[in-house]
Amino acid sequence: MIYFNPNPLKKSTGDCIIRAICAVTNMSWKDAFMLLAARALSMCDMPSSNEVWMSVVEDLGFTRYSTCCQTVQEFCDDHPIGTFILGTGSHVIAVIDGDYYDSWDSGTRMPIVYFKKGEK
Repeated sequence: MIYFNPNPLKKSTGDCIIRAICAVTNMSWKDAFMLLAARALSMCDMPSSNEVWMSVVEDLGFTRYSTCCQTVQEFCDDHPIGTFILGTGSHVIAVIDGDYYDSWDSGTRMPIVYFKKGEK
């Protein structure tokens, strides 16, 4: 686990998708927020809704896959190379080359979907 919190005020409530996008793109927290907010506005939904953030991640060049039955840490162990975004249904985590990036230890969470960079 690599501690990662690009929030300018170091807040970490409700912005997990923003943190994940920052980690995999090197985008600033504010730019990632604006990207999600613009998409949310166009979809008349919230930036953190699964439909909104998943569409943004796909536009960033990630391909969606289903997964089950393993924790974030186990996913990392099985994927030592590559850039991923994992979704648990209520949390989003960035994974880069076998390390997960988060503002807290989410390694025991169970992803139900993941996105892999460069699979298109």
